[in-house]
Amino acid sequence: MTEFLIRNAHTILTMNDTGSELTGHDLLLRDGVIAEIGVGLSTSGEVVDAKNCVVTPGLVNTHHHLYQTLTRAVPGGQDALLFGWLKTLYPIWSRFGPDEMRVSALIGLAELALSGCTLTSDHLYLYPNGARLDDTIDAAREIGLRFHATRGAMSIGESSGGLPPDSLVENEDAILNDCVRVIDAFHDPSEGAMVRVGVAPCSPFSVSRELMRDAAILARDKGVMLHTHLAENEEDIAYSLETFGCRPGQYAEDLGWTGSDVWHAHCVKLDGREIRLFANSRTGVAHCPCSNCRLGSGIAPVRAMRDAGVPVGLGVDGSASNDAGNLMAEARQTMLLQRVANGADAISAREALYIATRGGAEVLGRTDCGQVAVGKRADIAIWDVSGIESAGSWDPAALLLAGPMQVRDLFVEGRQIVRDGHISTIPLAQVINQQNTLARALVDA
Repeated sequence: MTEFLIRNAHTILTMNDTGSELTGHDLLLRDGVIAEIGVGLSTSGEVVDAKNCVVTPGLVNTHHHLYQTLTRAVPGGQDALLFGWLKTLYPIWSRFGPDEMRVSALIGLAELALSGCTLTSDHLYLYPNGARLDDTIDAAREIGLRFHATRGAMSIGESSGGLPPDSLVENEDAILNDCVRVIDAFHDPSEGAMVRVGVAPCSPFSVSRELMRDAAILARDKGVMLHTHLAENEEDIAYSLETFGCRPGQYAEDLGWTGSDVWHAHCVKLDGREIRLFANSRTGVAHCPCSNCRLGSGIAPVRAMRDAGVPVGLGVDGSASNDAGNLMAEARQTMLLQRVANGADAISAREALYIATRGGAEVLGRTDCGQVAVGKRADIAIWDVSGIESAGSWDPAALLLAGPMQVRDLFVEGRQIVRDGHISTIPLAQVINQQNTLARALVDA
C-alpha cells in the first residue's frame, strides 16, 4: 500500500460538481486514488506539507506533438503561417528515428509535468526510419505521466497534391493495420488506466476521405477515441471549400467525425453552425492558444463554444509551433485572449483553470480524472504561492492572475513525479544533454 498525506493546504480548488474551494484541508492519497479529504487526517505514509500552497487537480493536455521538442525555433519557420511552417519542418522531421522520438518525448513530458500536467495526449502522425508509437509510450511510462497516445498518419504526399513529402506518407492499409496493433498492445479502457490509444489521421489535407471514414469505423469497432486537426486557420478553410466543397465541420460530420468519442484540435475558425453541431453531438475541442498566436491563426471562439455546450480542453500543441510546453501558460493565454476578443469579464481565472483540468479530462473521456474528490484518481498538483509571483496577491487561489507557472509537487496515480520543483523519475540533466546532441546532429545534417 502506498500513501501520501498532503497536509494543511492553503486552498484546494477541487473542480468538483459544486466547485468547492477548501481552506486548511488535508488530502489522503492511497493506492492511486484520493481516499479522504478532511482536517487533521493521519497516515502511516509520507507527509507532504502544503502550507502556503494551492492544491489543484493535475492539469490535462489534450493536444501535443511531443517529437517537435527537437525542432524549436527553427530558422525559416519562425515567422511562417501554418502551411509554410509545415513545409519548412517536414524535411527535418523525415530524418527522425526511434531515438529522436523517445528522447524528444521524454523532454516534452518532463516539461509538461513541471507545469502541473498529469495527463497528456500526443498526436504522432509520422513514423520515419523505423519510429513507432511504442517509442513515445515507453517514454511516458518512464516519466510516469498518464498518457493518451494517438496513432496518427499521413497518406497524401506532394506528388498527389498533399503537403508532406512522399517519404513521410504511408500506405493506408498499413496505417489501419498498425492502428489495430497498437490498440491491441497498449489500450487500457479501465478506470485509472495509465495508457490509452486513439486513432488520429493527421488532418483533412494530409489523408484521403476514405482513410478518414475507415479510421472512424475502426475506432468505433475497437472502442477508442478519434482525433485530428480541424479548422485551424483561413488556409485550412479555403482548402476544405476548394477540395471537399464544404466547410470542415460538414466534412467531419459527413465522415463520422462528430460525437463524444471525437475531439478536434484548434477549431479556430468554426462558425456558428459548426459550434452548434459540436455542442449537440458533444464533440470535443482542444484549444491551443499559444500555438494559434505563434502561427497567426487567430483567436478560437472559446467563449461561444463553452456557452453553447461544446466540451473544451487545452493543448500546448507541438513545441515547434509553440516553442514551449507549459500548460499553465496556455490557461493564462486562454483567459487573456478571450478577454481581448470579448471583454474583461469574458472568462475568469478560475474558469480558465477549470478548462485546463476537468475540461480536458472530459474531452478525453476521463471521468476518473480532473477533479479533487474522494474516489477519483490521485492526480494532484501543488503550487507554492509563497514566492515572488504571488507576493501581494489578495487571492492566492487566482493562480492565473498572480501565481507560479511551475509546480512544486506533482502526483500521478498517487506516485510523486515532481518533488520540490524537480522531476524525480528520470535523470533530467542527462536527457537534456541527449536532446541537445540529437538537435545538433539535425542542424549539422
